[in-house]
Amino acid sequence: MNNNISTPEVTTTFTNILAATDGGIMTITVNRPDKLNALNHLTIQEIGKAVNNGMNDSSVKGIIITGSGEKAFVAGADISEFAKYSPEEARKLSIDGQQVFRSIEICSKPVIAAVNGFALGGGCELAMSCHLRIASENAKFGQPEVKLGLIPGYGGTQRMVQLIGKSKAMEYLMTSDMIDAKTALELGLVNYVTSRETLLEKCKELINKISGMSPEAISGIVKCVDAYFTPGMDGFKMEADEFGKCFTKEDSKEGIGAFLEKRKPEFKR
Repeated sequence: MNNNISTPEVTTTFTNILAATDGGIMTITVNRPDKLNALNHLTIQEIGKAVNNGMNDSSVKGIIITGSGEKAFVAGADISEFAKYSPEEARKLSIDGQQVFRSIEICSKPVIAAVNGFALGGGCELAMSCHLRIASENAKFGQPEVKLGLIPGYGGTQRMVQLIGKSKAMEYLMTSDMIDAKTALELGLVNYVTSRETLLEKCKELINKISGMSPEAISGIVKCVDAYFTPGMDGFKMEADEFGKCFTKEDSKEGIGAFLEKRKPEFKR
């Protein structure tokens, strides 16, 4: 991996990813550079396991997902793996991937995609499932499945609409056109564009900033924002419920007390 900063000590052993924690930040790196980090079933399951480990580890304050090498974040799905799937096998593959990406989307800790190159197909879907996306200047996004006679299967048809709106999402999904980093920023697909050299540092900066806030409030925000996009859920009711719950938590007592005492709050993780 070459992201031009020191690589943290690897703390968990996987086959197709690297999972490392440094300074309370877990970095998950898809590590199949010879295949431009294409997602096969094992890789997706390992990403899900690593995210779950980070969510349940009290020492982890946030998670970064990126790709190894200099060309790709994740350049798509590993087509050779599912080329001969039956319709039912393909449906199960889609459901399994959706479940993993959903676990990222509802993670109670911030998850940031550090997009260092191509984020196509499943790679674009993986990035969109994260709470925030930071792109290097050479990043390119896209859902090229229609060229294969397919559609996105890991939530791409849903999350692209949420992020950039129906009209532009329909355009990119139907034409398979790639979206460069500058356009992605203009569309709201990414939060920031940086150089390759500063990509991970920007992600860490954001996680460190968020980690200074109330962990309980951050978790509540994830639930409320997610409720807006979840059919059958009342986001306003969720907000009222979560707002009420805040007043049962130590974080609100500390935060309100610190404000009244004109000091910086010290939230416990």
